Amino acid sequence: MTTGKQYKVGVLGATGTVGQRFIALLAEHPFFVIHALGASQRSAGKPYSKAVNWKQTQPIPHAVREMIVQECKPEHFQDCAVVFSGLDADVAGDIEQSFRLAELAVFSNAKNFRRDPHVPLIVPLVNTSHYSIIPQQRSLHQPPLKKGFIVTNANCSTTGVVVPLAALERAFGPIESCIITTMQAISGAGYPGVPSLDIVDNIVPYISGEEEKIEWETLKILGGITQGDDGLKAFDMHTKQPLRISASCNRVPVIEGHTECVSVRFARRPPPSPQQVREALQAYTSEAYTIGCPSAPRHTVFVHEEPDRPQPRLDRDYQAGAGVCVGRVRQCRVLDIKFVVLANNVAIGAATSSIINAEYAVLKGIVGGQQA
Repeated sequence: MTTGKQYKVGVLGATGTVGQRFIALLAEHPFFVIHALGASQRSAGKPYSKAVNWKQTQPIPHAVREMIVQECKPEHFQDCAVVFSGLDADVAGDIEQSFRLAELAVFSNAKNFRRDPHVPLIVPLVNTSHYSIIPQQRSLHQPPLKKGFIVTNANCSTTGVVVPLAALERAFGPIESCIITTMQAISGAGYPGVPSLDIVDNIVPYISGEEEKIEWETLKILGGITQGDDGLKAFDMHTKQPLRISASCNRVPVIEGHTECVSVRFARRPPPSPQQVREALQAYTSEAYTIGCPSAPRHTVFVHEEPDRPQPRLDRDYQAGAGVCVGRVRQCRVLDIKFVVLANNVAIGAATSSIINAEYAVLKGIVGGQQA
């Protein structure tokens, strides 16, 4: 589905790894048109091709090669209906806040506002219902905002695992406990990333803050929204049916594609069989796809029957990396069911999520703003 209109968009952190990915994806978008690029003072004032150390597999899109990079200030983006943020966390907070206060719609890949009680943390294949908190986010500012808001997408490793978990909870009810072991690609560390002497011929069994992100973010994403006696909405963090999560995170010598081994226990007894789980995963469809978001994958979860799939090198680019792949669905002798998940960490785990989030907001009328 397309809107019949085109919308001007901006990209913050445009010279970085995530910013480059935004630009590569947006260059061919059916209704988003890149209008402004933002980066550091060092890059500001230069044509994009002179400011960026381009690391994507395709050439710099012609439409942005000579576009002048601006500082990340709202006045340079006032004509944009949507602003995508690929900023590093050390600078993202204040900049994104200033854009929201300037009545701009910010879709952020940074972690700064993920724990904010009024900011939705949205994996677009899972919890688009959380957009319902946006009016409250606007109303709590003085004066209340009319158009500005912030939406964040999740950490790349969280994104991959919550999609099959959401599918299973939809089909079989609450999950009680979940054990996750990740094998995370080096691109998740950005550029230049992990030193070669640390990762070649090696596995690093620690990624700072990653395990805590998975364990906390999953609860916010899979939980619902409740309304208190004061009329304010709040994320319930899955408290209606407590979900215990234990995550162990590892960096492995793979360029792109996070692999995760997952075991789950259901509240329902007896639990579903492996075949029932496969069928539920195959049948799961996101609302984003249903309403026609152009970047949403047809197969939200692709289920492999082969015993040795999914694999990063073979499966990370299926559907342009916008869905997740699951394989090795089988019984777990400790919990109930175990399986393997693969998600493209630089696509659905990063920029693609933000783009689908913005597509959804446009199609649902949450974003209006400037047309191209």
